Amino acid sequence: MQKALSKLYHIPFWLAYHYLWWVVAMGNPWKAAHSILFSPYAVKFVFYVVLQAVAVYFNLYYLIPKYLEKGRLRSYIGYLGITLLATALAIVSGYYLSAWLAHQSVEKLFGRDTNCFFYFFGEAMPSTLASTTLAMSIKLTKNWIRTERWKQLLEKEKLETELRFLKYQFNPHFLFNSINSIFFLIHKNPDVASSSLAKFSELLRHHLYECNDDLVPLDKEIAYLHNFIALEKLRQNTGVAVVTDITDKFPPGAGITPFILMTFVENAFKHVSKDNDRDNRIEIRLHAKTNMLEFEVSNSSSPLATRQAVHYGGIGLKNVQRRLDLIYPGRHDLAIRHHDGAFQVNLRMELTPLPAVPITQPALP
Repeated sequence: MQKALSKLYHIPFWLAYHYLWWVVAMGNPWKAAHSILFSPYAVKFVFYVVLQAVAVYFNLYYLIPKYLEKGRLRSYIGYLGITLLATALAIVSGYYLSAWLAHQSVEKLFGRDTNCFFYFFGEAMPSTLASTTLAMSIKLTKNWIRTERWKQLLEKEKLETELRFLKYQFNPHFLFNSINSIFFLIHKNPDVASSSLAKFSELLRHHLYECNDDLVPLDKEIAYLHNFIALEKLRQNTGVAVVTDITDKFPPGAGITPFILMTFVENAFKHVSKDNDRDNRIEIRLHAKTNMLEFEVSNSSSPLATRQAVHYGGIGLKNVQRRLDLIYPGRHDLAIRHHDGAFQVNLRMELTPLPAVPITQPALP
C-alpha cells in the first residue's frame, strides 16, 4: 500500500482522464469544466477520481504481486471483483452526498425519476472497470518495454563478452605459433634469425598496442599481414611457393576489425601440403574497392590436412566465422571450399569507416 500511496502524484493524470470523459459526455469542454468546478457535481467528480485511483493502485501494487504474479488466478479474480464492486458502491455514495450538500433530492439533481441507485451503479461500475483496465495496460506496456530494454542490454553485454573472449582466445594462439616459427628459424638458419625477430617485433607491437580498438586502419592491418607472410616465408621450405597479390591502394578512412584476415592466412600456412611429388602452393589476394574488401586465400592440401584445417581445434576458422557473424551481420559473404587437393577461402565484406578523431584547438598562450 505504501508503494501505491507514493504514486498519488499521478492524480493529475486521473483528473485529465475523467475530465475528458466529461467532455465527451457533455460535448463541450467549457461546460464540462464549469460543471466540475462550480456545481454540486464536483463532489461526484472527486469521488470518481480519488476512489478509482485508489482501486487502480491497490490492484497494481497489492493484488497483482500477491496473487496474479504467483499464479493464484482464482484468488486474484475474486479479490479484483470485490475491489471493483466496493469502489463502484463507494462512488455511488458520492451521488447521494452531492445531492445532500446541494440540499436537493438525487432524483431532481440528476434528472432521474426512479431506480436512481441502479442508474448510478450502472455508470460507476463500467467506469471503474475501464480505469482499472487502462492502468493495467499502461503498467504491462511499461513492464514489456523495460523487459525488452533489459534483454537488449543483456544481449549486447553477452555479445561484447563473447567477442572479447574470441579475440583473446585467438591472440595467444597466434603468438604461440609465431614463437614456434622463430624457434624453428633460429635452429634452421641463424643468419636470418635477426630478420625474423625484427618481423616478429613488428607483429608484437601491432598485437600489443595497435589492435586494442574495435576498429584499426586497414593499411595497418595489411602491413601486419605483410610482416606475418614474410616471417612465414622464411620458415617454409623451398617446396612451398607463396604468391601474393595485395593492393597498396586503400579507401581513405577505412577500418577493419583486428585479426579478421589473419586467421585465414595463418590457416593456409599451417595446413599447406608439403608433398615431394606435387606443387605446394599458397596464394593470397586482397583488393579493396570503395567500401568493399575482396579477400582470397588458397593453399594446396592433402585430404588429411584439409580435414585438420576445417576442424582446426575449434579456434581458427570457427572463431573467425563467429566473429564475422557478430561484427558484420549481413555485411559479409564467406565461402570455404576444399576440393581437388586445394583449400580455398573467399571473403567479401563491407569496410567500416573509422570514427572521426575530434580536432583539439591549441591552447592560447
